[in-house]
Amino acid sequence: MQMNTPPRSTIRMTRRGRFVLIATGAVVAATAVAVPLLTADGGGGEDTRPRTLVIPEGWRAGQVYDAVDKTLALPAGSTRKSLDKAGLKLPNDAEGNPEGYLFPATYPLPEKATPESLLSSMVETANKRFNGAPIAAGAQRNAMNVYQAVTIASIVQAEAATRADMGKVARVVFNRLERGMPLQMDSTINYGLNRSTLKTSESDTRIDSPYNSYQRMGLPPTPIDNPGEEAMRAAINPTPGDWLYFVTVKPGDTRFTANYDEHLRNVDEFNANQKKASPAPTK
Repeated sequence: MQMNTPPRSTIRMTRRGRFVLIATGAVVAATAVAVPLLTADGGGGEDTRPRTLVIPEGWRAGQVYDAVDKTLALPAGSTRKSLDKAGLKLPNDAEGNPEGYLFPATYPLPEKATPESLLSSMVETANKRFNGAPIAAGAQRNAMNVYQAVTIASIVQAEAATRADMGKVARVVFNRLERGMPLQMDSTINYGLNRSTLKTSESDTRIDSPYNSYQRMGLPPTPIDNPGEEAMRAAINPTPGDWLYFVTVKPGDTRFTANYDEHLRNVDEFNANQKKASPAPTK
């Protein structure tokens, strides 16, 4: 069933843990921290080489590459350049792009670790987690393949303010797709513009990009980050509901609705809270 979509200037979804919805004008969110989480021996000895590399949920491939470069003390860009010779076992739909398959986990750093070996471990872990019966069967149950499920999970990872909201965000994605509505997610635009700090304006929603989910129908061509298991579970088993809109009115208060007028009231409350929180301009 085709449904009319309200004007783009009045719709913004939420970014994970950030406010990124406003009725008009720009949207601002804090930048993500892209610092590798390393674990080293703490005994005060001379060998301070990191023993593990922690990849957090929701990191993009670029952040993972930078973390590997820093961890292995390689020149910037080395890990990205190693992709062609890494021989990563990715699904055909990925077309060689490992985004979504650099599974977030803690990885050991053997003495002879290389970018190729670390990336291969991440992709191997993703394949084990994603191609098992629960995920593969869940994807099939929802009439999609595993790569599409990973793509939805990446959006859920980026958009949900809390783990408790992940299933609802996934349901919004499914409901919009089923109704022929554009997803209109700021997180996909952010990915297309290769940025983490959001200032989503009207001109941003008109960019010519396959990741512009305001202009393009359906899912983006690739995942937009590397989702964790909670997001994957939400993608294959979304919470039942008829929601089409959501906005984080204040921390801990994300509101989902199928009613556009109610959504606008929630947006107004969000904007009022933002105005209260903003410091008064100095004269």
